[in-house]
Amino acid sequence: MKIVVLSGGTGTPKLLQGLKELVDDLTVIVNTAEDIWISGNKICPDIDSVIYALAEIIDDEKWWGVKGDTFKTHEQLKRLGFDEFMMIGDLDRATHIFRSELLRQGYTLTEATKKLKNAFGVKAEVLPMCEEEVATIIVTPQGEMHFQEFWVKHKGKPEVLDIYFKGIENAKATYDVIEALEECDGVIIGPSNPITSIIPILLVRGVKERLKQKKVIAVSPIVGNRPVSGPAGKFMRVKGYDVSPLGVADVYADFLDVLVVDNSDVNLVGNYKGIEVVATDTIMKDKEDAKRLSEFLIELL
Repeated sequence: MKIVVLSGGTGTPKLLQGLKELVDDLTVIVNTAEDIWISGNKICPDIDSVIYALAEIIDDEKWWGVKGDTFKTHEQLKRLGFDEFMMIGDLDRATHIFRSELLRQGYTLTEATKKLKNAFGVKAEVLPMCEEEVATIIVTPQGEMHFQEFWVKHKGKPEVLDIYFKGIENAKATYDVIEALEECDGVIIGPSNPITSIIPILLVRGVKERLKQKKVIAVSPIVGNRPVSGPAGKFMRVKGYDVSPLGVADVYADFLDVLVVDNSDVNLVGNYKGIEVVATDTIMKDKEDAKRLSEFLIELL
């Protein structure tokens, strides 16, 4: 079975640890709108989280970075008076250097990502959503800021007035992304933030029309009226969506076939605007939980 997963960071990489055990032909299309250049290197937080999760070296307490990493370079830069607002681990930085050197040599981000995931022994395909530079911009009373500044530097505290994706109008699906979507048996949208992790992928030219031709299942990252983690609630409100599993369904309404909600939202099971709503235990505390949820999703496909 060929399965494509749309992924951001945190929630979906957890699920991928289960899917990789059960799916022989797995492709992950990853959000790149949160990418940023820091200290001379291109950081692709969501791509790295996906690769680290599939390689089983991710720090599974934070769900970013490498397990057991040290921060000596980051600390030394601080001592030297260099403001590196993202806390970058030493092993993690090696990934960024590897990628950035390939990009400087003329490799595409798709090619660099392939080399990187292969170096980590990852069998699944990991594809950036596009080659064009896209940036998630958060509009606050203090001014506009990159998502990473909002979430890391300011700890997600500023009031959010709006969110937009700078450069998205130029973004088009790569050959690899189109081929993966056309040849797969079904698509799973993982429990990532719908607004900042998944919408950028959907806005890439060529993606949404292909999703309409496939069976698409989404796992809600909202349980009750609260996100499992991160700022999804804040972002959904500002974009006019209800902070609920059905609000998630509304984000994906153009093409979604099945919405998977947590058992605690079993009252929602049924039909919502032509979307089938089903319930299971969606909270993943460990790899066994991820595998169990993955089996449920594969059965639906």
